[in-house]
Amino acid sequence: MDVLKAAKSYQNYNRELRREFHRHPEVSGSEFATADRIEKELRELGIPCDRCLKNGVAGIIKGEGPGRTLALRADIDALAVCEDTGLPYASENEGVMHACGHDGHISSLLTASRILKETPGWSGTVKLLFQPNEEKAPSGAQAFIDAGVMDGVDGVMGLHLWNDIEVGKISVESGVRMATSARVKIHVIGKGGHGAMPQSGVDAVLAASALVMNLQGMITREFNALDPVILSIGLFHAGTEFNVLAQDAWLEGTVKFFNAELIPALNEAITRVAVETARTYRAAAEVEFIPGSGNPIVNHPVMSAVAEKSVTKLFGEQALIRFEKITPSDDFSRLSSLVPGLYAFVGTKNTEKKEYYPHHHARFDIDEDALVYAAGLYAQFALDYLGKE
Repeated sequence: MDVLKAAKSYQNYNRELRREFHRHPEVSGSEFATADRIEKELRELGIPCDRCLKNGVAGIIKGEGPGRTLALRADIDALAVCEDTGLPYASENEGVMHACGHDGHISSLLTASRILKETPGWSGTVKLLFQPNEEKAPSGAQAFIDAGVMDGVDGVMGLHLWNDIEVGKISVESGVRMATSARVKIHVIGKGGHGAMPQSGVDAVLAASALVMNLQGMITREFNALDPVILSIGLFHAGTEFNVLAQDAWLEGTVKFFNAELIPALNEAITRVAVETARTYRAAAEVEFIPGSGNPIVNHPVMSAVAEKSVTKLFGEQALIRFEKITPSDDFSRLSSLVPGLYAFVGTKNTEKKEYYPHHHARFDIDEDALVYAAGLYAQFALDYLGKE
């Protein structure tokens, strides 16, 4: 079967599935209806599948003879973002949105599954991993590993639709591609009191505010700029009334870095700065440091070589681009730490059709022409890896 021709012929199928998933997003840990819909689609395609997790699905396609086993992975969770796109297929789940492209990952892997199911003459096995809980720890990838889904797998491939790359361009180069991460939770403990008499209490808001600033100074002064670290506090909750000193403040943030060996030093430094800053303001602090995605994502050179062949075969050499590693992270790294892995970035940006918004923005959207590239790459990479020309 001509994979590109098939991907184009199933473009409407891919697009309609993507829009269906976009209308019904579910946050990490709650992807039950999403998993139900994926399972239903796989069974209608005649593809055996297993709910090895309540909110995740693993399917399997066997070729005509024995051979290697490749896992193809798509993450399926959405974000706690209130959609502001005005699209006719906008989220119907208030406060939840597919603001990162995972809806297109699901639909493209389902489309590739259909292509592989209908393609004769290949050997080996393809495992289809529709993985929950990528955006938020605990890792859905690790849960799949613990459930035995990666047993017997020789290689793994995943991709991300990416809004900083033009449609028609794909990055598959070897080496480090995405950072690793950790999640930080900090509870600042003060003492309530009257807002007009702050000396009688301990202001948790003031202590927590100073802590946010001091953490940024710690990052820039204690860690090598050539081995970059990013710390962003995304949640800050405190207080019950405008004229009452907040007794407690809760901070949560994300830490991104490319060197997993920094985890102990980051844990120590963040904890020290939190505790000592709080103490300066007569408060106390409790810190929880939660390593997230495992190691950075690193593309294996052999897998990258296969992917370059696949991209060129489908779309020509002009589709291949080199794209600098990025600081977001993905727990795909837990899968690719077990076996050789390939993680591709597939461009979705087209400012002639859609105004650009970054991932995780309330108005994020993609040019759906990119779905052909994603589905085609999933399928062609599998065939090339398993040895079918």
